[in-house]
Amino acid sequence: MEYRLVDLKPGETGKIKGITGSIKNKRRLTAMGIVHGKEITVEMAAPMGDPRIYSVLGYRLSMRNEDAQTICVVQVEMMAGEGLQ
Repeated sequence: MEYRLVDLKPGETGKIKGITGSIKNKRRLTAMGIVHGKEITVEMAAPMGDPRIYSVLGYRLSMRNEDAQTICVVQVEMMAGEGLQ
């Protein structure tokens, strides 16, 4: 099922499917590492929920929800046994 990046909760991972909006917005986000097919994980959110910190391509990226709303992702299911402790 396809979601917007902003819909994922902390700890959830999605695979980037695309970016909506202007060409300028697409170029800016692509330059920050938001690339089709790559996995992106929500690390944490600010106390009021905006901005949030994401892990992508081995680094952390802070992004406002307004920008995260333009990124389409498919949620990656947890592998068996992952997260169980």
